[in-house]
Amino acid sequence: MNRLIPVTTWEDIFPEYRDTPVGLLLEYHNLSREYETYTQAQLLVGMCMDNRKHLHIPDNFSYIIRSGGANMRHSEFKVSYAIAVGDVKSIALIGHNQCGMVNLVARKDIFINGLVQNAGWDRETAEQHFMQFAPMFEIGNEVDFVLSETQRLRTRYPKILVAPLLYKVEDNLLYQIKEN
Repeated sequence: MNRLIPVTTWEDIFPEYRDTPVGLLLEYHNLSREYETYTQAQLLVGMCMDNRKHLHIPDNFSYIIRSGGANMRHSEFKVSYAIAVGDVKSIALIGHNQCGMVNLVARKDIFINGLVQNAGWDRETAEQHFMQFAPMFEIGNEVDFVLSETQRLRTRYPKILVAPLLYKVEDNLLYQIKEN
């Protein structure tokens, strides 16, 4: 994970993110910048649905889409809405370490048993459900996935600043991802 760049001072923020909503996100979350008042969203945050992550940002600062692995492929209409109607010009795509979408196949039995026990599904339906959807949502390495999803979104929305970030669950901080 030597591609992760910590943000402990304003100078650590990549120059292309300074004085943008992405830079403000890093300042609010990592540097405890005093909250400003917002009446409309400044950016879109795409992040994992994992319950261990909580962003420190002001009210009304951001649209937030949560999806397993920060995978925005099945949320593109929502992304488009934030850009077209919400007038956001920046996206912070936030993956995190210890993501459950990595090696999802290893959790197949837990997933199926959970649907049988907790949701009342029969085993065959639960297994079919897993086999149908797991390939769409499984990601490899968290950093590599965020970088590939960033590139995909940049191609789809060429005028939008898309910043790849990683949330470390052990210290609750955001890290910039160095792109090669």
